[in-house]
Amino acid sequence: MSGSTTSATQAFKAPALAGLGAATLFGIGALMIALLGDPAGSPPVARQALAPIPEPAPQEVQTAEIRRPVEFTAPDSEIEPSLSGVPETFEATPPDSGSDPSHAEAQHAGQTNPNALVAAPLTGLTTPGPSGPLPAIGPDGTRPDQAYARPWHGDPNMPMIAVVIGGMGLNRAVTEAAINDLPPEVALSFAPYSRDLQSWIDQARAAGHEVLIEVPMEPFDYPNNDPGPHTLLADAPNTENSRRLYWLMSQATGYFAMTNYLGARFSTSEPALGHLMATLEERGVSFLHDGTGRRSTIEAAGGNAGAHWGIADRVLDEDPSPSAVDDRLLTLEALALQNGSSVGAGFAYRSTVDQVARWAEGLEARGYALAPPSAVMARQQAERGGAQSAASAGGH
Repeated sequence: MSGSTTSATQAFKAPALAGLGAATLFGIGALMIALLGDPAGSPPVARQALAPIPEPAPQEVQTAEIRRPVEFTAPDSEIEPSLSGVPETFEATPPDSGSDPSHAEAQHAGQTNPNALVAAPLTGLTTPGPSGPLPAIGPDGTRPDQAYARPWHGDPNMPMIAVVIGGMGLNRAVTEAAINDLPPEVALSFAPYSRDLQSWIDQARAAGHEVLIEVPMEPFDYPNNDPGPHTLLADAPNTENSRRLYWLMSQATGYFAMTNYLGARFSTSEPALGHLMATLEERGVSFLHDGTGRRSTIEAAGGNAGAHWGIADRVLDEDPSPSAVDDRLLTLEALALQNGSSVGAGFAYRSTVDQVARWAEGLEARGYALAPPSAVMARQQAERGGAQSAASAGGH
């Protein structure tokens, strides 16, 4: 049994080994052909015609628009400009933000505006200052607050309303909107640290707006709330406050008055406020307070200094929502009916600019005269003078 089994096994293995050998030889041959190619033919080659790379189509070269470079006033070498809510350093800003007066200036180029005010500075109304010209009373007695005020020839029997919008020059879009959209009787107040301050003032006056410069004053939470390096301080010596004030006044020309920026604590000090008003009076510049301080202190300081001064009756945009601004404007109308005149002070919010522009459109039809602040202040000054004369006559 075992012999037959061995023979059968060997008979089976012989063909299997032969088949395995043939498969091995076939596999080696296929591998050689794959690696070395067909010995009887040529190796497979893929070919494709290569077209030349086309040259780019010629582009039409356009000449870039040339814009006048923005000029920057050289900063004080020892003190960096600062303002609450404004970065300590000036950086390049995108086209739709920041201060770029060249755009607004281009809008006025070649145009003749019948409301335009005379270009500043006027001969004889300046003296050299620490950073530029200081305002001065002319040899013939002409005061800067008279020469740079907007003339007004309205009906003196109508209730007069004046509006001043502050914070100008810090935001290009809002500043342009105020210059271009507001009636020329609305005055514009500029921050002293604005880029190209004189350029902005020139454009505002070219559109007919009389101009004020803001004086940063000490708030109650100073120095946590710091209005800037030239802030007037309630307890500072008069010589130091004068030095700071002269720097602020010499940043530009063409303004008829100065106004406060903040200053709740400074405005409680009658000596400090009186010194400020007396210094402005010596140079023929008026002072308009936004009304946020103690009215009695402001009145006493102005009266003792013999200054040309005024106080705004309402701040228009403590709440800058359109409805709140409208309510304050209606309050100005009521005060003008009651007192003969009123003054409103606003800030550079777009909502404030838009609402004042809409409100002013129908003001005359409602029986009011929109007047520049200088005209209302002059009327109030005359009324105070008349009241004092009457009081003096009554005392005798």
